[in-house]
Order: sequence, then C-alpha cells, then structure tokens
Amino acid sequence: MSLTSVDILARLVSFDTTSRNSNLPLVAWVESYLAGHGVASLRIPDETGEKANLLATLGPPDVPGYVLSGHTDVVPVDGQDWSTDPFVLTERDGRYYGRGACDMKGFLAVCLAAVPAMVRADLKRPIHLAFSYDEEVGCLGVRSMIRHLAESSAPPLACFVGEPTEMLPVIGHKAKRSLKVTVTGRACHSSLAPHGVNAVEYAARLVVKIREIGRRLAAGPTDPLYDVPVSTAHVGTMHGGTVLNIVPDRCELAFEFRALPEADVDALVAEVEAFARTELEPEMRAVAEEAGIAFQVTSGFPGLATAEDADVTRLAKRLAGRNDHGKVAYGTEAGLFQAAGIPTVVIGPASIGEAHKPDEFIAASEIAACERFVAKVIEAAAT
Repeated sequence: MSLTSVDILARLVSFDTTSRNSNLPLVAWVESYLAGHGVASLRIPDETGEKANLLATLGPPDVPGYVLSGHTDVVPVDGQDWSTDPFVLTERDGRYYGRGACDMKGFLAVCLAAVPAMVRADLKRPIHLAFSYDEEVGCLGVRSMIRHLAESSAPPLACFVGEPTEMLPVIGHKAKRSLKVTVTGRACHSSLAPHGVNAVEYAARLVVKIREIGRRLAAGPTDPLYDVPVSTAHVGTMHGGTVLNIVPDRCELAFEFRALPEADVDALVAEVEAFARTELEPEMRAVAEEAGIAFQVTSGFPGLATAEDADVTRLAKRLAGRNDHGKVAYGTEAGLFQAAGIPTVVIGPASIGEAHKPDEFIAASEIAACERFVAKVIEAAAT
C-alpha cells in the first residue's frame, strides 16, 4: 500500500536532522522507500562520511528534465517552548506540527508520496529528486549535487526548490555573505593605555564602517517586490576584553550583507576589508607589529534573479495555477542552481513565517496544494 504525504512526513519528522547531526538515518529510509518502488538513488557524501545528498532520477536520464529539490536538515529546537514533541508529527485542527514540517520536510514528503505515480507514468522527461544536507548552515551540501546535475549529459530544463512560499512562484532572493572578524591588539594596564592596542576600539571602528555602508545601501537601488527592498548590512555579535583595567588584546565580531541579486556582494565585503587594511592596521602596527585584523567567510550564497518572462517562471505559474510571483529576503539553494546554469524558481507549501519557530506546522491545505503541483510536474514530464 502506498504511503500518503502525511504518512511520509511523520517518518521524516521523526528523524532529528538538526544540522549538527548526521542525516544518514533519514537518507537510508528514503533509499529503502525508493528501492521498494524500483527506483535507484545515488548518495553524494560529504568529506566526513557523516552526511549525504541523495539524488534519484525517474524517467529517461539522457534528456533534459525537471528537478524537485529540498534540504533534509532542520534548525535546532533548543530553548524553544513546544507544546508537543517536535520530532513526533502531531495533527491538530487541520495543521501538522513538528520540526521541519514547514521547512521543508512537507515538500519532501509530497515528492516522495508521488513516486508511485511517477513510476506508473510514461515519463518522456526525467524527474530528479534532489535532497540535500546543511542548507540551514550556509547552503553547503547541495553544491556537490548541483555539480553532478549540471555536468550530466542532459542538464535539467528547470528546478523547483520547495522552500515554503505558500505555493507562490518566487523568482528572486537576496545574496548573503557572513563573516567572522578577529581583531588582535596588544594588552597592557589601562593606566598605560597608549602603550597598547585596544582591540575593542578598533573593532568598534570597523562596526561603524559597516554601519556607514548599510546607510548608503538604504538609499538604493531598490526592488519593491522584496519586503525589505534594499541591500542591508548587519552586525550581529561582538565580544572582547576581560576586565576594565586591562587594554583588550582580542575582539571578535560577526557581520553579514544581504544584497539584492543584482548587487556585487563581494565588493561590499572587499570595501570593509580595504578599510581594515588601509586605515586601521597601519595605526595598530605602528604600536604593535603583531596587531592585525583577520576576516573569515563563514557562509554565503548567491542571490536568485529569474526573469518574470523566463520559461521556468511561466512553467511554474502554469503548474501552480497562478499568475502572480514574488521575491523573498531569505536565502535558499536556488541561487546556486541558477549560478550553475539551471533555470530555477522557489515554490513550496507552507509559510516561511512558521519556519524555525516552536510549534512549527504545515496546513493540510498546503500539502494538498503541493500535491496538485507535483501531479502537474509529472503530467508535464509525461507529455
């Protein structure tokens, strides 16, 4: 007997695939499920062997087809006040609660529930199920799977990334660069402050520079389809010093840029680094040769910019039965697919407003809407 989308969602939610954990138990379950329907799959492991992407192709592999893509990892539940066990799918008033139900195991469950229909269909074009790891910590895992798809003999015609959009075709999202900065100074007694290099003070000057860039970005360019219509700069954390009477020799901060896809996010990062190299470090090293500022990119992904009149946009609207489209400020793996030459739209069930929260849920009506969309994908692949 075939499993329903809800049956499969319950299985997927039961696996604690928080990004710090291995996703291999979930991958093994999906492999077994696919094999039970006669579908082979390919594991693409990470370098540790503790995590893996899973890629399965249904239909002829030597012609261009369609990708249904989603990530298997979820964010932590630590410190969140859940009214139910987050790793047990719970139905209440037409909603299904559980970690990942919205973001984005609901989409994966619908895709898997449709596998028997894919197998029965006389597919003229393939449907690729592309399930990734470590999306929540910087879209890390999917990159190796994208290379596999893009370098195949028949690169896909279109990719649908099933992040929660309430089944609205999303054609744009911002690019992101996140960085950790370590400022190294020289410690001394605070009564001799000019003999030291105050790492906190130099870090503060860097924060002011980032804020200045943010104010400049706020003036435009703008794109009204985004809820925040401009590129943004943000400093999230800053830690340094030990006690008041010691000049601090170390300070760390973390900042990010979220840029409209047409903006050069790497140029923004380079501007901050240039300020550190030309303005701050010469002053610091005039007092202490060992002083300096180190930058480390901790995560990043390209923006998505799919044209309103692109074939993949028109296809997504037709399959979803909609005429509208949108853009979102949050990042997805879609920009990476597009950067590899695979036309991509983000479209999936549930609302991003429910993601990452306690009592995360997906509505039954959203599951049904996604089932209709996937059924249309199968129909398109069969004609």
